[in-house]
Amino acid sequence: MTPWAFASMGECPVAVLWVRRSETNRPSKCLEDTRGELGLAEFVLQHGDRVVLAARSMNSMSGLAARYPDRALAIGLDVTQPQQRIAAVERAQAHFGGIDVLVNNAGIDFIGAVEEQREEDYRAQFEVNFFGAVAMLRLVLPGMRRQQSGTIVNISSMDGIASLPVNGYYASSKFALEGVTESLWQEIEPIGLRAFLVEPGSFRTGIEQRTRFSGEPIEAYEATSGAFRKMMTTVSPDMFPGDPVRAAAVIYEVVASESPRHWVVLGSDAQRRIGAKLDMLRAEFEAGAETARSTDYPGSAKAIL
Repeated sequence: MTPWAFASMGECPVAVLWVRRSETNRPSKCLEDTRGELGLAEFVLQHGDRVVLAARSMNSMSGLAARYPDRALAIGLDVTQPQQRIAAVERAQAHFGGIDVLVNNAGIDFIGAVEEQREEDYRAQFEVNFFGAVAMLRLVLPGMRRQQSGTIVNISSMDGIASLPVNGYYASSKFALEGVTESLWQEIEPIGLRAFLVEPGSFRTGIEQRTRFSGEPIEAYEATSGAFRKMMTTVSPDMFPGDPVRAAAVIYEVVASESPRHWVVLGSDAQRRIGAKLDMLRAEFEAGAETARSTDYPGSAKAIL
């Protein structure tokens, strides 16, 4: 039996997930969202694993934990609060004996042009989406190093690779998460640990009901921010093609696989948007190759990196 842990903060119901391998060494999986966010926790519980669900709001988490009283533990956690983070990790470790998998899934999103959004809102996105995730992974890494095994799953977004107008701050918080995770797996793979990113597209999790606009509209951005504000009033669930249960199954399998993955793109829209970004990046990269090389000192030695 493997223990799992979930944490919730802000607009995304589950912020983090811990998975512990069973005594029989059978990989346990954990994926969740009690309101649908990738379907993580319940999926894992249905597969016989133990889960710690950590959430700022305990209503949905407590209900799920009550259905699995022997294998689920619900605890309070706001990922922006240092003492709550420490207490959550310590309680999870004490209750289930360790943490084998951490899934950072907390997230909030405000919509608006870069010039429009309020400072308190874009700073809040970084506190949850980036700094909260970094703090959680730093807390679990010592235990993973001691046991010489462990996996960190950072839930990014298609916006973490391919940004959009009106979503610049959310995207930049996910770009930051991508960057730190790419460094992280290069640091921990040599010592037997793993880390990977998940880039979901538009999944049917009710996110459209929780996303809020920030700041007052500026007329100059009517064609971008203004158009998006109008579009959001007509959004319906069928405009979100992603199935949270299918996403949970994919993440479950990637965690269990012996073949490491680093980027896991989920959803046809994410595949399309990220593909278009990579094509554009490759075209500009190749077009600027000679310019890049022209800025070296003549006859310089091989670069340090």
